[in-house]
Amino acid sequence: MSILFEPKFVQKEKTYSILPIDKAVCMIHAHGVLMQLSVTNRRWSLLSTDLVTVRRLMNEFALSPIIATCLAPVVADNSTRSWLQPSFDNFHDPFLMKGMHRAVSRLQQAFRNRERIRIVTDYDVDGTTSSLVLQAAFRAFGHGDLVDYHIPDRFSEGYGFSEHAAHKAVEDNIDLIVTADIGVRDHISVNAAVAGGVDVLICDHHLPPGQSVPAEAHAVLCPPQYGCTYPNPGLAACGVAFKLAQALISNHPKYKNDPQLQQRFYLSLLKIVSIGTVADMVPLSTMENRAIVSLGLQQLRQPLRSHSMGLQALLESCGLIDGWIDSSSIGFKIGPRINAAGRLKVATDVIDLFLSKDIRQARKMAQDLDLLNQERKQIQEALANKCQSIVPNPVPDFIVLWGHERDGWHRGVVGIVATKIRDMFHRSTAIVAINGGQARASVRTTDTIHAVEALDSVNDLLGRYGGHAAAAGFDVPVDKLEQLAHRLNAFAQLKLNAQARIPELEMRVQCRPQDVHLQMANSLRKLGPFGKDNPVPLFWVKNVKPTRPQLLKNTHLKFFIDGNSAIWWDAKKHFPLVKSGQLLDIAARIEVNRWKQRTSVQYMIEDMRLADP
Repeated sequence: MSILFEPKFVQKEKTYSILPIDKAVCMIHAHGVLMQLSVTNRRWSLLSTDLVTVRRLMNEFALSPIIATCLAPVVADNSTRSWLQPSFDNFHDPFLMKGMHRAVSRLQQAFRNRERIRIVTDYDVDGTTSSLVLQAAFRAFGHGDLVDYHIPDRFSEGYGFSEHAAHKAVEDNIDLIVTADIGVRDHISVNAAVAGGVDVLICDHHLPPGQSVPAEAHAVLCPPQYGCTYPNPGLAACGVAFKLAQALISNHPKYKNDPQLQQRFYLSLLKIVSIGTVADMVPLSTMENRAIVSLGLQQLRQPLRSHSMGLQALLESCGLIDGWIDSSSIGFKIGPRINAAGRLKVATDVIDLFLSKDIRQARKMAQDLDLLNQERKQIQEALANKCQSIVPNPVPDFIVLWGHERDGWHRGVVGIVATKIRDMFHRSTAIVAINGGQARASVRTTDTIHAVEALDSVNDLLGRYGGHAAAAGFDVPVDKLEQLAHRLNAFAQLKLNAQARIPELEMRVQCRPQDVHLQMANSLRKLGPFGKDNPVPLFWVKNVKPTRPQLLKNTHLKFFIDGNSAIWWDAKKHFPLVKSGQLLDIAARIEVNRWKQRTSVQYMIEDMRLADP
């Protein structure tokens, strides 16, 4: 009998191979019970569900048992209808946000006095969409001719609101800087701008718990800051920028007495805000964020001609011309193209695209972004392969890998590669690009490690750093890298136990292949938009017998389950198991496949294991 993958046991702190057994199977010893591991060495679990809630949802909303089971863990008793039907009613009063009154007052002064305003944002999707939202809001007040923007160059300026940007604003006689997605940790730069006579207004969301905002800023809009009781602390920066726009427009002479006109203006902004919100992976479990994305997606699905030239050209380049766009379309098609500009070139190209008034020019710029994205993929794949090959054995609890930019360690892709290495080894990861005596890095962490807390533990070694719970970036002198790797690993060791080192795949519902059909797949869509804290439900489908297995591009695995197609990306090595004819359990997301006016069910495979005997 051929063994399809090497069996393992995990017991206490040790991992060791055993001799082949009668089935190709991996096991884990936990609490005295042997549990099967999957082909990717993960332990599977089924999310516990409150059956009372499931029954209530079935009765109240006429949901099937499977859909009700998927919905039950993510809705509170009194929010189900809003969850299923997000609307403007889910938007909070923007003036509940600390600093909003002061921010609006300062901008109104700038409009009255015809002051020069500069918008300074990050170079990622959240930053560029924030810039577009603020520019649109300021143009609504007839101030467009006195507004310009600055986006840092990743390579020459680095991350954040820099001292260079502050001094340049002083030199250019700017009266007011409005930052977005940066600024809340940039005390020195804010002080430099204010000392030069430039007021600073900050829109951000990156503040770690316990840290203070720049005291010299005229106003700070940042829901996590101390003393802010805004009901939705999970806004992206573009969401904060949208709330500022909402507050301004509510006092605009043209809009304040016309709710329908206000809503039309907000909807035009939400196309952009939804892109930044999904791409920045903020929680889609808050009702306001759900409304932002849901309403934005509804607008993005309008006919192409209803969009600006730039957005129309971007959607065309993504192949999104059939009217169906969801959060996955943003995450895997729109977002990467926008990010490619800031990763490999300059993010100002994105602003130029969205502001373009000529469709031919816009299509050329969108094509350029597409080519940049393809180049990014090639650079990223080469670096990911290199990093995979040099991960130490045994694998440390915090992986830190570095190399010189001249050798392919491109700082524009280190974040994506860190994600891939983290997911591959289930370890928090930092990938570091060296240029001269300085190194810049991106961190991606597992659920048990807070990225900023990890960097706080080594802050004496770092230059600038910042980020979120799961992602961060930092600068570090090259001669500190060895020490950094040792101390981050020690930090992670204190946070992890044996079980935390074994990745867990948590499924929402368990079912059989005959339970999966097109009506059910269409009903699943109603639970979206999907994203952080509201992931696409993962199904544990039992006793599957794959048919017609094949390889796509000699890399991806395709087969059929009761006539429905199943795709597993980059899963060539599992082809023998699928072809073996054995009964399998699969972990999969259920999608509706749309092709040439035809719709069908499609399984997107995440993992598999042998079916229980």
